[in-house]
Amino acid sequence: MRLGLALGYWGRGPSADHVPLAVEAERLGYDSVWTAESWGSDAFTPLTWIAAKTTRIRLGTAIAQMAARSPTTTAMHALTLDHLSGGRMMLGLGLSGPQVVEGWYGRPFPKSPLTATREYVDVVRQVLRREGPVELDGRFHSHPYRGADGTGLGKALKPITHPLRAELPILLGAEGPKNIAQTTRIADGWLPLYWSPTRPQAYEASLTDLPEGFLVAPMARAHVCDDVAEGLLPVKAMLGFYIGGMGHAARNFHADLMARMGFEEEARKIQRLFLEGRREEAVLAVPDAFADEISLVGPRERIAERLESWRKGPVTDLLVLSPDPHTLRVLAELNA
Repeated sequence: MRLGLALGYWGRGPSADHVPLAVEAERLGYDSVWTAESWGSDAFTPLTWIAAKTTRIRLGTAIAQMAARSPTTTAMHALTLDHLSGGRMMLGLGLSGPQVVEGWYGRPFPKSPLTATREYVDVVRQVLRREGPVELDGRFHSHPYRGADGTGLGKALKPITHPLRAELPILLGAEGPKNIAQTTRIADGWLPLYWSPTRPQAYEASLTDLPEGFLVAPMARAHVCDDVAEGLLPVKAMLGFYIGGMGHAARNFHADLMARMGFEEEARKIQRLFLEGRREEAVLAVPDAFADEISLVGPRERIAERLESWRKGPVTDLLVLSPDPHTLRVLAELNA
């Protein structure tokens, strides 16, 4: 199991720690570093900055949002950064949800998310393989565009720039069972939002017959500390926000995932409290057991023991979310 460093996205402004953390992770032998985006900083620009300060560590987006860019634009970002970094780019993509897609990007959330994802990946792969002009008679991503409001003058094109790698890895952030199953067929890897090594049944049906070399790369917040309960507070704060606020009351993919993982009553309570404006109560309502299952928190010995369970399943890459160099160093030592 390889280790990756997950940096997430910026808050109020750029973090002065991100580049030093990436440099330190590379020195410690981490295989990859990952950036994200929501409705603020983008995923590709910080990754380019990190690429310029490192030499070996692989560079991934976890995740770049599909609604933010057309698939050809995303492919341009990926092939450009792959060239500039000497072939270190990994493209992680996700659909996000209706609130963000329609509220921030001003686009309709696709009525058939599976089809939209499949078409998006198809176009990106066509660009990267450069075997001919990009052409797709699609429902969501037709190339050339054939909509009634178009001119009809669109021409199928292939990229001027020759991509460095035709098979640049594409990973998908998927949560629903059908979406995960499709991911194993059309992508090179999967980026789970929550992974519990003690509940393999939550994903078991979607992960049958994984292709050889398929990546399973969950993100886990980690913190080496003496007080487990205190160390779990940032995990619970994150869960309270995602489960309570990142979605509509009637359509929240994160809450649905927590429910499928065995915490349905708790997930709905967190949602209700958050939507009522009782955010602190929503965070406190997150069960310690759930927060603990999907993270690595506590003294070194406890983390060492729990790390073994992560290694036993299908996880190929553990993406560590931690701003603490000491924690990164301990995990590198334990995983050596």
